[in-house]
This record gives sequence, C-alpha cells and structure tokens, in this order.
Amino acid sequence: MLILAVDFKDSMKIGYFILNDQLRNDPRMDALLSDLQEATFEVYEIRSKADVRPETDLVLSMGGDGTFLSAAHVVADIGLPILGVNFGRIGFLCENRPEAVRKALVEGDFRIEYRTVLNATLKGPEARRTIGMLPYSVNEVALHRSGSSVLGINVSIDGEPLPTYWADGLIVATSSGSTAYSLSVGGPICMPDTKALVLAPIAPHNLNVRPIVLPESAKIDISFISRDGRATMSTDNRTVEIQPDWTIHVEMAQFSLKRIRLAQSGFVKALTSRLFWGEDMRNNI
Repeated sequence: MLILAVDFKDSMKIGYFILNDQLRNDPRMDALLSDLQEATFEVYEIRSKADVRPETDLVLSMGGDGTFLSAAHVVADIGLPILGVNFGRIGFLCENRPEAVRKALVEGDFRIEYRTVLNATLKGPEARRTIGMLPYSVNEVALHRSGSSVLGINVSIDGEPLPTYWADGLIVATSSGSTAYSLSVGGPICMPDTKALVLAPIAPHNLNVRPIVLPESAKIDISFISRDGRATMSTDNRTVEIQPDWTIHVEMAQFSLKRIRLAQSGFVKALTSRLFWGEDMRNNI
C-alpha cells in the first residue's frame, strides 16, 4: 500500500455514491452535502460509470463497507479515489464519520492509499457467457458450495498444485480483505500495506489444513469436484454459479484501488474501536 499526499485544487468536483435510499433522509447526509457545496465544491450523485463527469476529483461512498465495495466496482478501474463516509456499522474500508469528512476535504488533510485489487476470470466451456459480472475484487474472491455436498477444491499456485481441500469453500483475500470474510473463517489479520494474499478454507473437512499466506504476485487456479456438481463464485458482494469443468484464475489486477484516508484515522485504531482487538481488563489498570 503506497501512501501519497494529495494536492487537489481549492474547488473540487466530487461524486457521491449511495446504495441505501433511506440515507437520503438522514440529516447527517444533508448536512455534509450542504457543507461541501458551501465550500464551493461541485457535488453530484453517481450510480454508474456513465454518470462520472469529466475532471471529477474523487468519489464519496455513503454507507458501509458494502457500499464502498460497490462504489469501487464502479470507479476503481478509471483511477478515481474513493473516500468512505460511514453510515453503517463496523467499517474498515468506510471508516470516516460524516462530521470529519467536510473538515478534512476543505483543509486537504488526507492521503491516498493504493490497495491491491484482484482480477478473477473463469476458464472453461461457456464460461464467458456468465452474467457479465465485473472480474475485480477489493476484498476477496471465494468459492462456496451451493448444495449440500462438500467440495473437493483443487488449487495450484504459479502452476504448483496443492493437496486437495475438502471444505465448504475457499477464500482468496487481499490484505484489505483480511478483516472481512477471511477473518470470519480464521484467517490472519494483515496490515493494509502487506503485499500478500491469504488462502483460507471455509469449514474444512481436513483437520490438518490451515490458512496460508502467499505473495501478492501469485497466480492462483481453482477448480472443484462435488457430488451434486454445484458451486458459487463470489467476487466481493457479487455471485455467480459456476460449473465443475470451469477453472477460476485469480491474480492481481493491473491497477490499484485509490482509497482516501483521513489524517486522524488508522488501521490499528480501526481494529481496536471496531473489533475490540486487545480488549482486556488488565489494559485499563
């Protein structure tokens, strides 16, 4: 994760992205948009890439981490920085409260982080005819069982096969995604600037397998076998059914996600405030 200082012009053009329409009635939303307009910023809503106006400086993602991921799927590959404004719950990617955002933007008190993005492609008969889903993932690419049968999951890393996983699924997570789905299945927490991927099985039926950390340059091929021939691939918050004769190929995308971080925020602070990391009565003595 490379961090760069930002030198935007005084009057910025800012798009904002919303998934939850109920937020439109949130007074904090109205106050933030009004404050930005009073600061002579041009502010407008985007719903798709076609809505992005020329010379836009950044995008505000209004919601939680799910909204941030959706915003990233819209604009990450065109290089627009995204700032998460938290109206949700935990919020690792989208961590900033509305009241902190206006002051930071007006004063230029923020930085840009470059986060790894995964590119997942499907190979096999008719694979290209799947529902036109975008191949990019900020958090993870995952394979899940769709039916009741356990999956036999075959994985190769840079062409070298691993022993078959027998599990409900398998996750390939970025360092950003290490605090998301991967964390819930026992994967390690990675600092955001760790140049690594995490390979973590979901409910493994092998008692002797553990999550493994790979270099982010690794090229990963995944296929599966199951009695009912059913499985689902997810890329962040999107899913598609896949066939047993298909292979999922995962590698780093040719671009990074530009994520705006406010000066007062930080990863360890997020861990302690959101996951209560290190919460121990002895720490308060």
